[in-house]
Amino acid sequence: MSKTDTSEKLMEKIVSLCKRRGFVFQSSEIYGGLGACYDYGPLGVELKNNIKTAWWNAMTREHENIAGIDAAIMMHPKTWEASGHVQSFSDPMIDDKTSKIRYRADHLIEGYIKQLEKKGKTEEAKRVNDEFVKAQNSDDMTKALYELIIKEQIKSPDSGAFNWTEVRQFNLMFSTKLGAVADEAGIVYLRPETAQGIFVNFHTVRESARMKIPFGIAQIGKAFRNEIVKGNFIFRMIEFEQMEMQYFVKPGTQLDAFEMWKETRMNWHIERLGIKPENLVWYQHEKLAHYADAAFDIKYKFPFGTEEIEGIHSRTDFDLRRHQEYSGKNMMYSDTETKEKYIPYVIETSSGCDRNFLMVLCDAYTEQIEDGEPHVILKLKPELAPVKAGIFPLTKKDGLPEIAEKLYHDLKRHFKVQYDDAGSIGKRYYRQDETGTPFCFTIDHDTLNDQTVTVRYRDTGNQERLNLSQVKAFLTEKLS
Repeated sequence: MSKTDTSEKLMEKIVSLCKRRGFVFQSSEIYGGLGACYDYGPLGVELKNNIKTAWWNAMTREHENIAGIDAAIMMHPKTWEASGHVQSFSDPMIDDKTSKIRYRADHLIEGYIKQLEKKGKTEEAKRVNDEFVKAQNSDDMTKALYELIIKEQIKSPDSGAFNWTEVRQFNLMFSTKLGAVADEAGIVYLRPETAQGIFVNFHTVRESARMKIPFGIAQIGKAFRNEIVKGNFIFRMIEFEQMEMQYFVKPGTQLDAFEMWKETRMNWHIERLGIKPENLVWYQHEKLAHYADAAFDIKYKFPFGTEEIEGIHSRTDFDLRRHQEYSGKNMMYSDTETKEKYIPYVIETSSGCDRNFLMVLCDAYTEQIEDGEPHVILKLKPELAPVKAGIFPLTKKDGLPEIAEKLYHDLKRHFKVQYDDAGSIGKRYYRQDETGTPFCFTIDHDTLNDQTVTVRYRDTGNQERLNLSQVKAFLTEKLS
């Protein structure tokens, strides 16, 4: 089996596990689903909330100079004029005239390059990739991408036809009307990012939270992009959640702050999410956005390729200066100690919550062969696990269920735990392993005599005896 086939099968297994165990479902599935939209199930919402909590605590509780907000999804339309989204927030799109299916031109070329690599045509793939990079950096990227598609005679992945429209830019923002009367209603947008809600509240947060430069504003929230999406599960969705922090600094100090946040954010993925360091790589942007003076992405080695999960960008004073220009409001900061006035520079850390979720699942997914059959174990960090412990009575008689239920009710006030008395102990262990539960406690006949229970460790299968009265303290220590 080739590496590509192995990766595709691994992704299929992860998607199957997500549906089977209640992590992620296709949205509106009973109606055939809605493309690039997904629902988080009972276990999925727990894992996602745990990831968000880990991020929120790392930002707002471990830094005295970072405050949080929750800005509205819809904002005044001039916000998006100031940010540049109305004019330039677009992707290069191309339509297959035969099937009427629309594709992102850059994704189409990337897929063609991967097909060449899969066929062993490495030299040809390298040549096309070099031309692709040159096209992306050209003054007229749209025209250059179209010419490359035509030159290579790249066919439609769905219809197999070579019958393309020209490449054109397609704005990704969703618009709607605000107002009771349609003719008089104003156009507003569903936000395509959460950052602008932070920038427009710069002074409001600074004053109310009594912040001094340097300081940050953090936010977790939904964003919406009308993207043309092909596969890769929840990696790229129309409706997604961002975890963003904008860090305001004095001009001239931004690159030191940038390096600090680069190190901080990489360490967070390794230490807090438990991601294997060898699966994370840095990507430096050679061609910077017009407002940036430095930009790096943290990328993860997914089964479908190495892709971005977080961006760390030095945005200069572009955002605050633009909002000052468009709103007429003074966005300058007055330093009471040095008597200086300036528009702060910004270091941005922007991480996709859904992408982090998928990364955590991919990194934790493990298969072991037991009795000739594959046994799935999600080796999640205990702090992130949707369920922290399983509580099992060995049998449904002899007073064991009563003791198990009492332990369950005592623990559930403090931890997300699950009671299970169905099937053999082995099957119950397997069910909990598949969902990442780090510890299982079994009440057996010895419990009646000495008030001890068996605790089983998910990752090793090792077991030990523990006094009933110590179970809560045990979980508190292991989950701290």
